[in-house]
Amino acid sequence: MTLIDPDSKEESAKTNDKQQTSEASQWGYDLYPDRRHQQKTAGFFTGKGRENIEKIKCERSVYQCIKESPLIKLMMGALRASGCPIDIRRHISCEECAPTVSGGYDPIMNQIVICQNTVTKTSLIHAVLTHEFVHMFDFCKNDLDFKNLDHLACTEVRAANLAHCSFVSAMLSGDASPINIKQAHQFCVKNKALSSILAARNVTESEAIAAINRVFTKCYADLEPIGRRIRRNSNDMSMAYEEGVYYGYG
Repeated sequence: MTLIDPDSKEESAKTNDKQQTSEASQWGYDLYPDRRHQQKTAGFFTGKGRENIEKIKCERSVYQCIKESPLIKLMMGALRASGCPIDIRRHISCEECAPTVSGGYDPIMNQIVICQNTVTKTSLIHAVLTHEFVHMFDFCKNDLDFKNLDHLACTEVRAANLAHCSFVSAMLSGDASPINIKQAHQFCVKNKALSSILAARNVTESEAIAAINRVFTKCYADLEPIGRRIRRNSNDMSMAYEEGVYYGYG
């Protein structure tokens, strides 16, 4: 039997806490405080927090998106076809987050986090779900390694490309003007990917930009599983869902 001095045990616990805090800061989990205190998988409709109005509203909006959105249905079908079926009780969680983020994907728990305190509109929850489903799809099908900065940059480029950017949003964020319509979408994608990387990882801006530039051409051209860039005020989502049947995503 090995004996542990009480003082040594206490110091070891403090060291472990520091290491966990450092790791959380490195990988972004400090942005999702509930992640640090969960001993068991937190999930959708688990009962805990039902009294929280924000949580209830968030869960209802998530359920509405899953039932009604062609794009969300397509993403869930693509994950199922790739061997990663979605159980909303297990893989989607509405939680309190840092005020600077709207959602995230936790690869350790294979779970999408919707920030119930910062994202309150169904349309915004839909955008977060789509964005994070792209990360989940990449993790499932493309062996995404979040510790690899180039891998992270690629999935952020893809998520921004497929779920976030349009010419209208680029205009609103100051990334485009009517003069450079051709480049507007790419500018938006790069800027969105950059902000996502900097929010989630402890890297410098120059490191993040270099990674984005290394992977951009290849990852910007990869439109799986949606197959097209979704334009605002169009029927692109419905068309993508209908076309998904041909690829086994229905």
